[in-house]
Amino acid sequence: MRKKARTMWVLLHERCRRDAGMVTSEYAMGIIAAVGFALLLYEVVTSGQVKAELQTIVKRALSARM
Repeated sequence: MRKKARTMWVLLHERCRRDAGMVTSEYAMGIIAAVGFALLLYEVVTSGQVKAELQTIVKRALSARM
């Protein structure tokens, strides 16, 4: 019984190892998604309201007493 279970475990392990990792098209889609997300974040951070809030936070931090 143990030998049969071991054999099945080895076969399952080998089958799972064959498809490990991404193919080139998956890398390309991942890069496109990451660039799109980075562009969205850049647009949000450089928008007028967020930019003003960030400047206020930095000014308050620099003028804080120690």
